[in-house]
Amino acid sequence: MPLSPPVARKQQHQRLYDFQGYERDDGLWDIEGRITDVKPYAFPNKFRVEIQAGEALHDMSIRLTVGLDFVVKDIEAIIDESPYAICPAITPNFRKIIGLSVGPGWRAAIRRAVGGTEGCTHLVEMLGAMATVTFQTLYPALLKQKEAQENAAPREKPSSPGEKKRPGIIDSCHAYSAEGDVVREEWPDFYVGKNPV
Repeated sequence: MPLSPPVARKQQHQRLYDFQGYERDDGLWDIEGRITDVKPYAFPNKFRVEIQAGEALHDMSIRLTVGLDFVVKDIEAIIDESPYAICPAITPNFRKIIGLSVGPGWRAAIRRAVGGTEGCTHLVEMLGAMATVTFQTLYPALLKQKEAQENAAPREKPSSPGEKKRPGIIDSCHAYSAEGDVVREEWPDFYVGKNPV
């Protein structure tokens, strides 16, 4: 369902994010992100003299390379367009991200490594959003890996419900509430809501 019709208005700004996830031939994964900021009007800029309508004020990209363990193996940050000549000089600093794990605490770890004057607000913001893109990209491979491990493991008697590990995704959002229908259907052992009549 689309948003409701707006009142009469005039666009002043457009920010676009574009994220892509790739499986590499060497067994690693590339997560790429790009941010662009565009105005529908021309405006003065000391560094670029004038930024034209439709010309990017910001145009920045990141390639994050990770393994199935979610550890960052490599990173490349590029600033093609910015409001100041000095902005691109900070991109090598983003190599401090190498070795960090994309998972719980990711945003805080990024801020410690490249927050404030150690980085770029827009690139740091984009890196934060890349965590869910990383998960979405690697998820099918993680399922395959889990199935292969289960098939290779010696057959044992099924563990009791008390021995099962609670999936980390439970209670991560409204849909995955431990009291909700999704958890009741997908992970009944961890459902804590009322049983339907």
